[in-house]
Amino acid sequence: MGFVYTSFQERATFVAHGNTGRLAKEGGDPVLARICGTIAADEKRHEKAYTMIVEKLLEVDPSGAMVAIGNMLEKKITMPAHLMYDGEDPILFEHYSALAQRIGVYTVDDYADILEFLVGHWRLEKVQGLTVEGKKAQDFVCGLAHRVRKLQERANERARKVKPHPVKFSWIFDRELLL
Repeated sequence: MGFVYTSFQERATFVAHGNTGRLAKEGGDPVLARICGTIAADEKRHEKAYTMIVEKLLEVDPSGAMVAIGNMLEKKITMPAHLMYDGEDPILFEHYSALAQRIGVYTVDDYADILEFLVGHWRLEKVQGLTVEGKKAQDFVCGLAHRVRKLQERANERARKVKPHPVKFSWIFDRELLL
C-alpha cells in the first residue's frame, strides 16, 4: 500500500527538513533555514493528504488496510535517498544515515516517533472487527515503535565501543566528517 509508505515518508522528510533548517539557523545560515522550512511545510501538506487517504481505507476495509500497513512496515520504510550514489562511495547512504543520526537531522527516535504518531493518528490500536490476519498485523504495527527503540538502545551500546572514524563526503568538497 503506497499510501502508507507516503504517509510515513512525507512525515520523515518534514522532520528531516525541519531539523536541517534548525541546524542551518543555529549555524548562521538564515537563507538555508528558510528554504528548509518551506520544504518542510510542503512535506507536511503532502503528509496530511496521504494520511487522510489511509484513514478512509481503514474505514472501508479495516483488515485489508491493517494487513497492508503491517506488510509495509515489515519491509521497513526506506527513504528514496537510499539510492544515492556519488560515483565514489559505494556505501554513501550508510555514511549519510550515520551522520544524520549523529547530528540530529533524522534519527531512529524520529522513526519510532513517526510510527507512534501514525498508530495514534489512525487509532490503529482501536480498530475492531479485524480478521485473524488483520489482528496479527495490528499487534505487529502497534508494538513496532517499542521494538525499534529497544533495538536502538542496543545499537547505541555497541556504537559507544567503536572509535569514531573520518569519512569523506564528495558533495562537500571531500570534507572529512567523523562517524
